[in-house]
Amino acid sequence: MPTDRVERTRFWRDSRFLGMECMTATFITHEFSPHSHDTFSIGAIEAGCQVAMIRGEREVTGPGALYLINPGETHDGQPGAEEGYRYRMIYPDTQVLTDMLEETTGRTFQGTPSFGRQLLTDPQLATAFNRAHARLEDGTSALESEESMYSVLAAMFARHGSSIVVPRDYREPAGVRRARDYIASHFDAEIGLEDLAKASGLSRAHLIRAFRKHYFITPHAYQTDLRIRHARRLLSAGGTPSDVALACGFADQAHLTRHFKARTGLTPAKYRAA
Repeated sequence: MPTDRVERTRFWRDSRFLGMECMTATFITHEFSPHSHDTFSIGAIEAGCQVAMIRGEREVTGPGALYLINPGETHDGQPGAEEGYRYRMIYPDTQVLTDMLEETTGRTFQGTPSFGRQLLTDPQLATAFNRAHARLEDGTSALESEESMYSVLAAMFARHGSSIVVPRDYREPAGVRRARDYIASHFDAEIGLEDLAKASGLSRAHLIRAFRKHYFITPHAYQTDLRIRHARRLLSAGGTPSDVALACGFADQAHLTRHFKARTGLTPAKYRAA
């Protein structure tokens, strides 16, 4: 690991993969708040270690570890040691994996691509991913970098992927689903707990417990996460941080910036400029 203890991020979008977001970063003290993405979150640790939580389980990840996080899966992350960690990530849309699978197999893919495990150890694939990612980053050979990333994504899915299946005990209770839908419909507004309880048909205390148990996040944190996911879309379309803050229900640009960086590792301005 670097010894200068400086946090660094590089963020860009790759048009060859439908505008896929890519990031390489070194984090020493930065802690990610619980959040999720509209896309997959796929990556690997290059050095150091991170402590990450997903589906209520907390694990220590280091070199050789893979992140294969499905869209909508709540997760967080923080340095697992004083020296921090360095990692590489991509955020491909579901369509990227679907297209890749159909091209690989020569037939229509039935279902939605997903990974059965989100945090796992696979040194061979982690090394291959980091090499492919580095080729995307340095841009020295368009054909080599695109070929490398397609190949490693295909290998990841062949080894760890499936079409989506929802376990019986993971299906949403009706009341919790109603609360989630209410928040999704009013994510940019101030929501009272009493209003949310009425919409769900649950008591306030039961709602908070059930929501956290099922989604591994509180209702307020879920609302904030939805605001940030919407902010990413608006910023990608060219919206200014001040306008986006207002459109997403934040008090001001500083409020947006604090929550945005806590969930992406980037400021809104840096995300918008990529």
